[in-house]
Amino acid sequence: MKFKIIFSFLGVILILFIGIPVIKILFSTDLPKLVETTLEPEVYSSIILTLRASLWATMAALLTGIPLAYLLARKQFKGKKILEGLIDLPVIIPHTAAGIALLEVWGRHSLFSKISGAQIIGTEIAISIGMFFVSVPFLVNAVKSGFKLIDEKYEKTAITLGASKWKAFFSVSLPMVKKSIFSGSIMMWGRGISEFGAVVILAYHPMTASVLIFERFQNFGLKYALPVTVLLILISLVVFVFMRIFEDK
Repeated sequence: MKFKIIFSFLGVILILFIGIPVIKILFSTDLPKLVETTLEPEVYSSIILTLRASLWATMAALLTGIPLAYLLARKQFKGKKILEGLIDLPVIIPHTAAGIALLEVWGRHSLFSKISGAQIIGTEIAISIGMFFVSVPFLVNAVKSGFKLIDEKYEKTAITLGASKWKAFFSVSLPMVKKSIFSGSIMMWGRGISEFGAVVILAYHPMTASVLIFERFQNFGLKYALPVTVLLILISLVVFVFMRIFEDK
Protein backbone atom coordinates (compact mmCIF):
# COMPACT_ATOMS: atom_id res chain seq x y z
CA MET A 1 0.00 0.00 0.00
CA LYS A 2 2.83 2.40 0.90
CA PHE A 3 4.52 1.54 -2.39
CA LYS A 4 1.44 2.56 -4.38
CA ILE A 5 0.91 5.75 -2.36
CA ILE A 6 4.52 6.91 -2.73
CA PHE A 7 4.61 6.18 -6.47
CA SER A 8 1.23 7.88 -6.98
CA PHE A 9 2.42 10.95 -5.05
CA LEU A 10 5.59 11.23 -7.14
CA GLY A 11 3.57 10.77 -10.30
CA VAL A 12 1.13 13.49 -9.29
CA ILE A 13 4.04 15.91 -8.79
CA LEU A 14 5.16 15.31 -12.36
CA ILE A 15 1.63 15.61 -13.74
CA LEU A 16 1.11 18.91 -11.90
CA PHE A 17 4.45 20.23 -13.13
CA ILE A 18 3.36 19.66 -16.73
CA GLY A 19 -0.36 20.21 -16.32
CA ILE A 20 -0.53 23.49 -14.38
CA PRO A 21 1.27 25.66 -17.00
CA VAL A 22 -0.74 24.03 -19.81
CA ILE A 23 -4.10 24.49 -18.06
CA LYS A 24 -3.23 28.05 -17.02
CA ILE A 25 -2.31 29.11 -20.55
CA LEU A 26 -5.33 27.37 -22.09
CA PHE A 27 -7.63 29.45 -19.89
CA SER A 28 -5.65 32.66 -20.38
CA THR A 29 -7.58 33.58 -23.55
CA ASP A 30 -11.37 33.66 -23.85
CA LEU A 31 -13.12 31.87 -26.71
CA PRO A 32 -14.14 34.98 -28.75
CA LYS A 33 -10.54 36.22 -28.73
CA LEU A 34 -9.30 32.78 -29.71
CA VAL A 35 -11.72 32.61 -32.66
CA GLU A 36 -10.78 36.14 -33.70
CA THR A 37 -7.08 35.26 -33.63
CA THR A 38 -7.65 32.05 -35.60
CA LEU A 39 -9.38 34.02 -38.36
CA GLU A 40 -6.51 36.50 -38.74
CA PRO A 41 -4.95 35.84 -42.16
CA GLU A 42 -1.41 35.89 -40.75
CA VAL A 43 -2.24 33.39 -37.99
CA TYR A 44 -4.34 31.12 -40.19
CA SER A 45 -1.69 30.96 -42.93
CA SER A 46 1.11 30.31 -40.44
CA ILE A 47 -0.77 27.41 -38.82
CA ILE A 48 -1.63 25.86 -42.19
CA LEU A 49 1.99 26.30 -43.31
CA THR A 50 3.24 24.65 -40.10
CA LEU A 51 0.92 21.65 -40.42
CA ARG A 52 1.67 21.23 -44.12
CA ALA A 53 5.46 21.59 -43.90
CA SER A 54 5.63 19.09 -41.06
CA LEU A 55 3.45 16.70 -43.07
CA TRP A 56 5.85 16.90 -46.05
CA ALA A 57 8.75 16.16 -43.70
CA THR A 58 6.92 13.17 -42.22
CA MET A 59 6.05 11.77 -45.64
CA ALA A 60 9.69 12.03 -46.73
CA ALA A 61 10.72 10.28 -43.51
CA LEU A 62 8.27 7.43 -44.13
CA LEU A 63 9.86 6.83 -47.53
CA THR A 64 13.43 6.83 -46.25
CA GLY A 65 13.06 6.02 -42.55
CA ILE A 66 11.11 2.75 -42.74
CA PRO A 67 13.76 0.95 -44.85
CA LEU A 68 16.51 2.24 -42.55
CA ALA A 69 14.57 1.21 -39.43
CA TYR A 70 14.11 -2.26 -40.90
CA LEU A 71 17.83 -2.68 -41.59
CA LEU A 72 18.77 -1.44 -38.10
CA ALA A 73 16.31 -3.86 -36.51
CA ARG A 74 17.19 -6.91 -38.61
CA LYS A 75 20.85 -6.62 -39.62
CA GLN A 76 24.15 -6.56 -37.79
CA PHE A 77 27.02 -4.69 -39.44
CA LYS A 78 30.14 -2.73 -38.59
CA GLY A 79 29.46 0.82 -37.55
CA LYS A 80 25.83 0.13 -36.65
CA LYS A 81 26.11 1.77 -33.22
CA ILE A 82 27.75 4.82 -34.77
CA LEU A 83 24.93 5.04 -37.30
CA GLU A 84 22.30 4.74 -34.56
CA GLY A 85 24.08 7.48 -32.60
CA LEU A 86 24.10 9.69 -35.70
CA ILE A 87 20.35 9.23 -36.14
CA ASP A 88 19.76 10.19 -32.49
CA LEU A 89 22.04 13.24 -32.70
CA PRO A 90 19.37 15.75 -33.84
CA VAL A 91 17.46 15.11 -30.59
CA ILE A 92 20.47 16.07 -28.50
CA ILE A 93 22.14 19.00 -30.25
CA PRO A 94 20.75 22.53 -29.84
CA HIS A 95 18.34 23.11 -32.69
CA THR A 96 19.82 26.48 -33.51
CA ALA A 97 23.08 24.60 -34.10
CA ALA A 98 21.13 22.18 -36.31
CA GLY A 99 19.81 25.13 -38.29
CA ILE A 100 23.31 26.50 -38.85
CA ALA A 101 24.57 23.06 -39.91
CA LEU A 102 21.71 22.78 -42.40
CA LEU A 103 22.43 26.29 -43.64
CA GLU A 104 25.95 25.16 -44.56
CA VAL A 105 24.49 22.43 -46.77
CA TRP A 106 21.41 24.15 -48.22
CA GLY A 107 22.25 27.85 -47.92
CA ARG A 108 22.71 30.38 -50.70
CA HIS A 109 26.47 29.94 -50.75
CA SER A 110 26.47 26.16 -50.29
CA LEU A 111 27.78 23.62 -52.79
CA PHE A 112 24.17 22.52 -53.40
CA SER A 113 23.13 26.02 -54.49
CA LYS A 114 26.23 26.50 -56.63
CA ILE A 115 25.64 23.23 -58.49
CA SER A 116 21.86 23.33 -58.79
CA GLY A 117 21.32 27.07 -58.93
CA ALA A 118 18.33 26.57 -56.63
CA GLN A 119 17.69 28.87 -53.67
CA ILE A 120 15.53 27.16 -51.06
CA ILE A 121 16.35 29.24 -47.98
CA GLY A 122 13.28 31.22 -46.96
CA THR A 123 10.88 28.77 -48.59
CA GLU A 124 8.49 26.06 -47.42
CA ILE A 125 11.03 23.47 -48.58
CA ALA A 126 13.60 24.90 -46.16
CA ILE A 127 11.05 24.74 -43.34
CA SER A 128 10.35 21.07 -44.11
CA ILE A 129 14.08 20.32 -44.21
CA GLY A 130 14.54 21.85 -40.75
CA MET A 131 11.55 19.94 -39.38
CA PHE A 132 12.76 16.70 -40.98
CA PHE A 133 16.23 16.98 -39.47
CA VAL A 134 15.15 17.52 -35.88
CA SER A 135 12.18 15.14 -35.81
CA VAL A 136 13.09 12.13 -37.97
CA PRO A 137 14.71 10.21 -35.04
CA PHE A 138 11.25 9.83 -33.48
CA LEU A 139 9.92 7.98 -36.52
CA VAL A 140 13.00 5.84 -37.18
CA ASN A 141 13.33 4.74 -33.56
CA ALA A 142 9.62 3.95 -33.19
CA VAL A 143 9.55 1.83 -36.34
CA LYS A 144 12.85 0.15 -35.45
CA SER A 145 11.43 -0.87 -32.08
CA GLY A 146 8.33 -2.20 -33.84
CA PHE A 147 10.38 -4.39 -36.17
CA LYS A 148 12.47 -5.67 -33.24
CA LEU A 149 9.33 -6.91 -31.49
CA ILE A 150 8.34 -9.06 -34.48
CA ASP A 151 9.90 -12.48 -34.80
CA GLU A 152 11.78 -12.80 -38.08
CA LYS A 153 10.37 -16.32 -38.50
CA TYR A 154 7.15 -14.86 -39.97
CA GLU A 155 9.07 -13.43 -42.89
CA LYS A 156 11.12 -16.59 -43.31
CA THR A 157 7.97 -18.68 -43.33
CA ALA A 158 6.45 -16.51 -46.06
CA ILE A 159 9.63 -16.82 -48.14
CA THR A 160 9.67 -20.59 -47.61
CA LEU A 161 6.09 -20.71 -48.95
CA GLY A 162 7.22 -18.99 -52.14
CA ALA A 163 6.94 -15.28 -51.42
CA SER A 164 9.74 -12.98 -52.58
CA LYS A 165 11.65 -10.89 -50.04
CA TRP A 166 9.72 -7.83 -51.24
CA LYS A 167 6.35 -9.54 -50.89
CA ALA A 168 7.24 -10.91 -47.46
CA PHE A 169 8.18 -7.40 -46.34
CA PHE A 170 5.07 -5.65 -47.68
CA SER A 171 2.52 -8.36 -46.89
CA VAL A 172 3.90 -9.70 -43.59
CA SER A 173 6.37 -7.41 -41.82
CA LEU A 174 5.01 -3.98 -42.71
CA PRO A 175 1.38 -4.64 -41.64
CA MET A 176 2.62 -5.98 -38.30
CA VAL A 177 4.35 -2.68 -37.45
CA LYS A 178 1.55 -0.37 -38.60
CA LYS A 179 0.93 0.89 -35.06
CA SER A 180 4.61 1.72 -34.65
CA ILE A 181 4.62 3.49 -38.00
CA PHE A 182 1.52 5.46 -37.05
CA SER A 183 2.75 6.48 -33.60
CA GLY A 184 6.21 7.34 -34.96
CA SER A 185 4.65 9.42 -37.73
CA ILE A 186 2.43 11.32 -35.29
CA MET A 187 5.38 11.91 -32.97
CA MET A 188 7.46 13.22 -35.86
CA TRP A 189 4.64 15.35 -37.23
CA GLY A 190 3.93 16.81 -33.79
CA ARG A 191 7.62 17.48 -33.15
CA GLY A 192 7.89 19.21 -36.50
CA ILE A 193 4.91 21.42 -35.69
CA SER A 194 6.65 22.69 -32.55
CA GLU A 195 10.09 23.25 -34.10
CA PHE A 196 11.55 26.74 -33.81
CA GLY A 197 15.35 26.80 -33.62
CA ALA A 198 16.24 25.16 -36.92
CA VAL A 199 13.30 26.69 -38.79
CA VAL A 200 13.93 30.29 -37.74
CA ILE A 201 17.47 30.09 -39.15
CA LEU A 202 16.46 28.47 -42.43
CA ALA A 203 13.25 30.49 -43.01
CA TYR A 204 12.15 33.39 -40.80
CA HIS A 205 9.66 34.12 -43.57
CA PRO A 206 7.21 32.64 -44.37
CA MET A 207 6.47 32.34 -40.66
CA THR A 208 5.52 29.07 -39.05
CA ALA A 209 3.35 29.21 -35.94
CA SER A 210 6.30 28.94 -33.55
CA VAL A 211 8.18 31.75 -35.32
CA LEU A 212 5.01 33.89 -35.33
CA ILE A 213 4.66 33.40 -31.56
CA PHE A 214 8.28 34.49 -31.06
CA GLU A 215 7.85 37.49 -33.38
CA ARG A 216 4.68 38.67 -31.62
CA PHE A 217 6.15 38.17 -28.17
CA GLN A 218 9.35 40.01 -29.09
CA ASN A 219 7.64 42.94 -30.80
CA PHE A 220 4.34 43.32 -28.95
CA GLY A 221 4.63 41.42 -25.66
CA LEU A 222 3.04 38.47 -23.90
CA LYS A 223 -0.61 39.48 -24.33
CA TYR A 224 -0.35 39.59 -28.11
CA ALA A 225 1.48 36.25 -28.32
CA LEU A 226 -0.85 34.32 -25.97
CA PRO A 227 -3.75 33.52 -28.35
CA VAL A 228 -1.43 32.01 -30.98
CA THR A 229 0.34 30.05 -28.25
CA VAL A 230 -2.98 28.64 -27.05
CA LEU A 231 -3.90 27.61 -30.60
CA LEU A 232 -0.61 25.76 -31.09
CA ILE A 233 -0.93 23.98 -27.74
CA LEU A 234 -4.51 22.93 -28.56
CA ILE A 235 -3.40 21.53 -31.94
CA SER A 236 -0.55 19.61 -30.33
CA LEU A 237 -2.85 18.30 -27.59
CA VAL A 238 -5.40 17.03 -30.13
CA VAL A 239 -2.64 15.33 -32.15
CA PHE A 240 -1.26 13.40 -29.19
CA VAL A 241 -4.62 12.51 -27.63
CA PHE A 242 -5.63 11.09 -31.01
CA MET A 243 -2.40 9.09 -31.13
CA ARG A 244 -2.97 7.59 -27.67
CA ILE A 245 -6.57 6.66 -28.52
CA PHE A 246 -5.42 4.89 -31.69
CA GLU A 247 -2.66 3.03 -29.84
CA ASP A 248 -5.16 1.52 -27.41
CA LYS A 249 -7.32 0.07 -30.16
